Amino acid sequence: MELHLQPLATTCFVSGEAFFDGARVASYLVRVGAAMEIVRYDVLEPHATDFRPEGFVACRWVHVFKPRRAGENPDKALKLTAENLFVALADPTTEPTPENTRLVQFLALMLERKRILKPRGRSADGERNRYEHARTKAIFEVPVGELTSEFFVAVQEQLSVLVGAPKPKAGTEVAPPVLAVPESVPAEAIAPETADPTAAPVN
Repeated sequence: MELHLQPLATTCFVSGEAFFDGARVASYLVRVGAAMEIVRYDVLEPHATDFRPEGFVACRWVHVFKPRRAGENPDKALKLTAENLFVALADPTTEPTPENTRLVQFLALMLERKRILKPRGRSADGERNRYEHARTKAIFEVPVGELTSEFFVAVQEQLSVLVGAPKPKAGTEVAPPVLAVPESVPAEAIAPETADPTAAPVN
């Protein structure tokens, strides 16, 4: 799954302060307005506490700002893979909101199937699944969740924001994007209107 985003801003949306090397920045992906526009907001972490963007917040994560290096391909800043989105959202410093948790649970299933994550059992309290990131060997813990039809409907709404949906033509309606569910998910957990057996896997 390749996600195309607006590039990281260089100033705080709330205060207008310029980001500096090492600053902690909270990024939001939000669907706003009747046109279903996808907007990215980047806010210095101290100002993020009271920041409440209007619209549907697909996810939020905090990261360390790094100025773009000379000669770096600017198109690279527009792409966010499922792998590094998982790493950002599963980081212990990222706020575990219901939206983030749900998305991390789905991404973990998908990345396990692609062997990017390796399952390493449960946490001592049994409430989190442990995964090893194949490339970095880092261990991430993901809350255990119930894979219900409601879960997949909610994830589909988030992914429709992240991946984007085609713009409707005049006088037509656009069907919601189909969520390709990882093969490890039992069929009984998926609502008929959510899954398409002919859909290609998300990659």
